[in-house]
Amino acid sequence: MSFEKTPGWLDWYAGPSKPRFVLPPGSVDAHCHVFGPGDQFPFAPERKYTPCDASKAQLFALRDHLGFARNVIVQATCHGADNRAMADACRSSGGKARGVATVKRGVADTELQDLHDAGVRGVRFNFVKRLVDFTPKDELLEIAGRIKALGWHVVIYFEAVDLPELWDFFTALPTTVVVDHMGRPDVSKPVDGPEFALFEKFMREHTNVWSKVSCPERLSVAGPRALDGEQGAYRDVVPFARRIVERFPERVLWGTDWPHPNLKDHMPDDGLLVDFIPHIATTAELQHKLLVDNPMRLYWPEEI
Repeated sequence: MSFEKTPGWLDWYAGPSKPRFVLPPGSVDAHCHVFGPGDQFPFAPERKYTPCDASKAQLFALRDHLGFARNVIVQATCHGADNRAMADACRSSGGKARGVATVKRGVADTELQDLHDAGVRGVRFNFVKRLVDFTPKDELLEIAGRIKALGWHVVIYFEAVDLPELWDFFTALPTTVVVDHMGRPDVSKPVDGPEFALFEKFMREHTNVWSKVSCPERLSVAGPRALDGEQGAYRDVVPFARRIVERFPERVLWGTDWPHPNLKDHMPDDGLLVDFIPHIATTAELQHKLLVDNPMRLYWPEEI
């Protein structure tokens, strides 16, 4: 089956630089995706976008180039609840990848077990309205209850302005909860302002809540972009991510977000994205927690 990319789609950056920042041994890229390939794993009919192909082989080559040891592959919305591409990548990784799936209420216990055997350890609930259709919260709570028995967690993707409306639902979830990209704060607002303070309160009052401090390229307003050797990329995001890393060092994760779905104005060099890490995790101890200890505890606890 052939697919035509969404007009204006930006493909991932070919030939990324080698990071100057040397990752700690055992580091995990805890947020990345695979797309298709579409002729092998077709995109979902209900998708909101059609991406380029981004295969498991290309992901694993990037992993090795950047210096990561492992990946956590998050189900991309272009595949809907058809987890075959993500699960296949996990199975093909030789134990070096875990997965986060998207499932619907009617999922069979046998399918959940198959996903677990493939390496899935979480489900993702997406509340970004431009990316997915609304799913009733009672359905999501039912799914959360079922996956808790497998020891999985819930990943939530939302935008900062929607946190007050979603607060009661999020705090009712019975599992560990991992927030994608700090809940997409508006970094043009003060880091000490009420919007980000609410997110900090969310993490402070609910010790089951973790956060990914990833995707500065999505959050940045002023840049500069991670291109052309830039070593100080996305400076306007740094105070937000650094604060979460320093205040909640045991509950933070980082990932490349490769192949960067739905970016509109530029495609970052993934090597320069890795060089963003020491700006937000400023000591070797914080870097090790962010990149090794925390993702291993969440995704490979049997190896600790």
